[in-house]
Amino acid sequence: MKVLVIGGGGREHALAWKLAQSPRVQAVYVAPGNGGTALDPRLENVPITDIAALREWALAQKIALTVVGPEGPLAAGVVDDFRAHDLRVFGPTRAAAQLESSKAFSKAFMKRHAIPTAEYHTFTDPAAAHDYVHKRGAPIVVKADGLAAGKGVVVAMTEVEAHEAIDFMLLDDNKLGVTHNEGGARVVIEEFLRGEEASFIVMCDGRNVTALATSQDHKRLLDGDQGPNTGGMGAYSPAPVVTPEIHARAMREIILPTIKGMETDGIQYTGFLYAGLMIDADGRPRTLEFNCRMGDPETQPIMMRLKSDLFEVMMHATSGTLDQVQLEWDRRTSLGVVMAAAGYPLNPRKGDRVTGLPGPAEDAMVFHAGTVRRDGETLTSGGRVLCVTALADSVKAAQHRAYEIAARIQFDGAQYRHDIGHRATHA
Repeated sequence: MKVLVIGGGGREHALAWKLAQSPRVQAVYVAPGNGGTALDPRLENVPITDIAALREWALAQKIALTVVGPEGPLAAGVVDDFRAHDLRVFGPTRAAAQLESSKAFSKAFMKRHAIPTAEYHTFTDPAAAHDYVHKRGAPIVVKADGLAAGKGVVVAMTEVEAHEAIDFMLLDDNKLGVTHNEGGARVVIEEFLRGEEASFIVMCDGRNVTALATSQDHKRLLDGDQGPNTGGMGAYSPAPVVTPEIHARAMREIILPTIKGMETDGIQYTGFLYAGLMIDADGRPRTLEFNCRMGDPETQPIMMRLKSDLFEVMMHATSGTLDQVQLEWDRRTSLGVVMAAAGYPLNPRKGDRVTGLPGPAEDAMVFHAGTVRRDGETLTSGGRVLCVTALADSVKAAQHRAYEIAARIQFDGAQYRHDIGHRATHA
């Protein structure tokens, strides 16, 4: 069978890498792919990003399954388009993807269906937004209402930072690259929640829900959770903060009411659903955000731990039979360290030569994101360049292995955190 993975980041490299391991899969295509997928002999890049052109290509190639990685194509309706032409595709429809593509839609949905989250207000008028911050004080959270590749959230620890974020999102020339929704620029300003974050990702087939392994992301650029927010500088799985009790609460109070709420609103939810959780000192989970796809870089360590045949799981997920699936996981810990380009997150430099990439290993994999192959060399082409991912018997051992590999990979201006997994090692 032939499989198509849509996207070109580290998440898509990891999904394609795992799908290619299935004995039922004869070819995995990645559109558009990256330098890492170009290097893998089991994968083939397809330089198409236009949805209609990609659909026609998929029909001509008799693609048996399409998996959509990033948020952009989902918000643009790729699932609706492919299904309208009888192509089997895993992902949410454009209507369902609003849970991620519009922060205002998502917060109103959670309020309507009593899903625990932070108190919030939505603004289009900068003066009103500034007045609200002045009255509420800091810390406070400012979110751009639109897709921003994981960078449209500012956790403002001071009022000055909050006011700057408002101007950045409502007045400036869209330096964040936010894809604004109808009605133009909007911000959601919400209360600051205290606790520990975790990534809770499930697969949905429209009726049934299967939880993936838990994970924890590291959003800030610098060690000690300092510096600006990014798309994610590393992750590990499992996340000890998600105890069996918290897992059960998250399913009961957040995930299942979300699927049911979408159904009540006339939208059937299929695809990955990612709930970013904040878990307080009493073990109460609340929803920071929803993503309608797997997280990046969480996908990389999760795929390293998955022992089940991902293609078989996806076929069940697109047949409404996820209730027949029991996922198997490697008992070891997986940890991924993101290596980012000089200037990331605001002005990443492109075109630097990447050297020192290792060969395949049972306990480690370097997943590519912002890379391209040119004249026989691997060059940087985006902000987050690589995710060095390792499997080991403990978080500390996985840290050691991942950082050992990262230290041998070279490109000018490379930056990465040195404390991925610190919450688990200092718990």
